[in-house]
Amino acid sequence: MNTADFEKRYIAARRSVIEADFKRLNPMQRQAVLATEGPLLILAGAGSGKTTVLINRVANLLKYGRASDTDEIPENATEADLAVLEAGPSPEAQRIAAYGRVEPWRIIAITFTNKAADELKTRLEGMLGPEANDIWARTFHSACVRILRRDADRLGYPRDFTIYDTADRLSVMRSILRELDLDDKVYPPKSVLARLDAARDELLSPELFAGRYGSSGDVRLRKISEIYKLYAQRLFAAGAMDFDDLLYNTVRLFRECPDVLEHYQRQFKYVLIDEYQDTNNLQYLLASMLAGGWGNICVVGDDDQSIYKFRGATIENILSFEKEFKGCRTIRLEQNYRSTGHILGAANAVIANNTERKGKTLWTNAGDGDKLLLYTAQNEDDEAQFVASRILAWRGGGGNFRDCAVLYRMNAQSNRLEFAFKRNGIPYRVVGGMRFFDRAEVKDMLAYLTVLLTPADDLRLARIINSPQRGIGDKTVETARQIAAREGTSLYDVISRANEYEELRRAAPKLIKFTDMISSLRSLAETESLDRLYDAVIEETGYAQALKEKGGDEATARLENINELKTNILGYIKETGDESLAGFLDEVALYTDIDSYDREADCAIMMTMHSAKGLEFPNVFIVGAEEGLFPGARCIGDPEEMEEERRLCYVALTRAKEHLYITCARQRMIFGRTTMNLPSRFVEEIPAEHLDRAGFDLRRQNSAGAGSAAREGARHAGFGSARRQGIRREGSMLHAPAPPKSENKAAAFSLGDRVVHTAFGPGEITKMTPMGGDALIEITFDGPGVKRLMLRAAAQHMKKEE
Repeated sequence: MNTADFEKRYIAARRSVIEADFKRLNPMQRQAVLATEGPLLILAGAGSGKTTVLINRVANLLKYGRASDTDEIPENATEADLAVLEAGPSPEAQRIAAYGRVEPWRIIAITFTNKAADELKTRLEGMLGPEANDIWARTFHSACVRILRRDADRLGYPRDFTIYDTADRLSVMRSILRELDLDDKVYPPKSVLARLDAARDELLSPELFAGRYGSSGDVRLRKISEIYKLYAQRLFAAGAMDFDDLLYNTVRLFRECPDVLEHYQRQFKYVLIDEYQDTNNLQYLLASMLAGGWGNICVVGDDDQSIYKFRGATIENILSFEKEFKGCRTIRLEQNYRSTGHILGAANAVIANNTERKGKTLWTNAGDGDKLLLYTAQNEDDEAQFVASRILAWRGGGGNFRDCAVLYRMNAQSNRLEFAFKRNGIPYRVVGGMRFFDRAEVKDMLAYLTVLLTPADDLRLARIINSPQRGIGDKTVETARQIAAREGTSLYDVISRANEYEELRRAAPKLIKFTDMISSLRSLAETESLDRLYDAVIEETGYAQALKEKGGDEATARLENINELKTNILGYIKETGDESLAGFLDEVALYTDIDSYDREADCAIMMTMHSAKGLEFPNVFIVGAEEGLFPGARCIGDPEEMEEERRLCYVALTRAKEHLYITCARQRMIFGRTTMNLPSRFVEEIPAEHLDRAGFDLRRQNSAGAGSAAREGARHAGFGSARRQGIRREGSMLHAPAPPKSENKAAAFSLGDRVVHTAFGPGEITKMTPMGGDALIEITFDGPGVKRLMLRAAAQHMKKEE
């Protein structure tokens, strides 16, 4: 056999063996997995299995190296090897097929949430075993933390720098505004911070920003230039970085220290970036710099799901990827494994109205399923009760509350929904409420731990110096701050030598006692395990004892939260094997609200559409689909903003797996004002073949005149008109009939009655408290236990036990 024939047969047989190992993937997924070399853009539609592709792509690199994407063969390949390959898949054939295998530590896979990174690592470990642990599966921020922990000193920072969260940033900013005597209404702290973030995304240091705007005719920009300089100085002096600093300083490090960049370029032979449509300029720079060594960069994203412009994300990164990276291949993943045909038809139709997109059409083999249902409510209370009724109907049919998600454009919309859920006894969780780590007592304990690691962190030190109360007042702390600023040292350094300063002499014993305690705990941190150190902090600071002495429900709850933080510490140690204080504090600092979302808790979920990205639910309610609300008023008249708003609609639509409801209200009170809005243009963009309608028909109302608003059985029945139109389908939650409204139904129930509730089953009314024209009742159910419900709402979903 001549050499050319041998090589041709060898490559074909090898490819066949490798493809067989990934036969469970669809053709486009498999193509994306096997294209290992050079730049690759994977346009992954919603629900198209991109995580599966990422995992299998890494598995292919580890198992087969670049064998699936090269015409090279081993120099020592033999005809016996060829015979094994041509015989078909076998363990021996797979061993022979491998060529240029990659060590796990030479792969970096960047995702946008800790939860996604953890899922990637867990699934890889299940597929590949312990070697998967050496892959850099991280978020951009956690990857930057790891890089900076090694070399931050090259920029003048300590390697054990502190990470400031949103609350810390705001605290520093408010302090600077007070120092400069600036009105925080004219210079809102959040707005100023957003401007500083934008400056860093443009790689503008305080000096460059001052050069551009310091002598500007715009007084506001001149002041922001001054603020930026002080903000950067304040964090640098504290040995701290905020989230944007992590990205900005890593780019700085790579630019100012080429040897550091070269180290990582040599290390990372393959760079994978998920959710590329959500990257900002700094993240684009990091990705391109890391890939500069080998040129093997694979980005996965969906331009139709680019919805974070307000955070600095730029859709241009994904739209221009093919131009930026020469020789790029593009693969589209369009087969959807999540949603039904009607849901995808609606989503495809809406997003087709955008012009700035690559273009793709989602499809599924799952069948059409139920049509979407548009419910036009009389007002926001009618809307909320409709949602509650549908969720109770689902629960009554054997479903779980956690299968239901309510998505809204603005957090303010959750108010009436929460009220309706409470009235109807529906357990729920608002994603975006106060995080565990944002609670005062938890932040206090984390501040103690941070000061043990970084005593120069003035912000955290000031937080805990008198918590619990030690008789150290704000005036004393401010005096110590001024001394520290004057001497160019830290607050901790000053108070540890308080007896050397006349201004602090009276408070010196208390201040030195505090720093002695911190010093003792710091010594303990060098020898004790992390969990034992935490126990010592609780004990030595007197924090827990102060709460015990205070007593009461609030103090008890705060004690429980302090103990729960230890659970987090133990969980961190178990999951990572790392007992370092720095590692745990990094984990907490990089934690986001969506990471805390518990899929197993049986409660309905409320969240903004932005927060829902990446999630999926059997039943989704998109509420408030009205012009001026969604799309928002600021988008109307701005084509670019409208396209982003339409992408947000596309994201919301594609969260639904089986049933999708859209609601709008004839009139709505929000922010104290009542408005009359037209249905959202996005609803009008959904073809009639995918949409059923129910509730108050606004268009019919407009044509018939204002006096024809009354409609028998419309309120809270939900599907009265829909049933009359013959659109109800048996066995479908989407079109399950709602109980008819009856003013007298509540009067049928009395204290002691045995009842059967559609969602909670049988139980007994054990308490009834009149409240105006209604009553608050307690029902002891046989299964779920005691529920407190409003009688009128509950009466629509229960009957007396026969």
